[in-house]
Amino acid sequence: MTAFLAILSGYLLGSIPTSVWVGKSFYNIDIREHGSKNAGATNTFRVLGKSAGSFVFAVDVIKGVIPVLLVSLFADASESETFAVYQIIAGVTAVVGHVLPLYAGFKGGKGVATSFGVLLAIAPLSAIICLFIFLLVWFAFNYVSLGSITAAFFFPLIQYFLYPNQPIAIFIFSIAMSILVIFAHKKNIGRLRNGIETKTYPFRRKVASGESDI
Repeated sequence: MTAFLAILSGYLLGSIPTSVWVGKSFYNIDIREHGSKNAGATNTFRVLGKSAGSFVFAVDVIKGVIPVLLVSLFADASESETFAVYQIIAGVTAVVGHVLPLYAGFKGGKGVATSFGVLLAIAPLSAIICLFIFLLVWFAFNYVSLGSITAAFFFPLIQYFLYPNQPIAIFIFSIAMSILVIFAHKKNIGRLRNGIETKTYPFRRKVASGESDI
């Protein structure tokens, strides 16, 4: 029953199609038909602007945080290994919900912002350090994709050194999340290697097309 509640709460909350609802409600457009056609925060920045993009990013992160925190309502936190597994189940299903949303025809985003929310709830210090790594790389090189890939690569290493006695399930999860995020950017990696990845300048109003979606 606990696993079922974790799956149900994670998927239903993760399925909230923030960018789709914001686009249709306030701009009368389906974000999935514009820009990169991705229902994520970066494409919302690109198509609808900073205000809408910031709101979508924030909500998508919260979609990852809440299901993980809700686990404490129906699972025993004193059993660290089991509790960690339920947290991971809730977090993973939240990301699945974002990618395959029940409320939007199973056509969502890449899940990076929601994944960050999950990591923020499970391993907050590691997630915050990785956020700074992401911002540092993005500001230095003007590639959102390179920042995402670099932060994902370092996450399990940071998690291991900060918490060497962490539940094994969380460490395995950190490695799996790192691999998944990097894999999700395989096209961006190809463009970076070929020198054709489009840059995104963090202090400019418009986000350039062709960049990584979060």
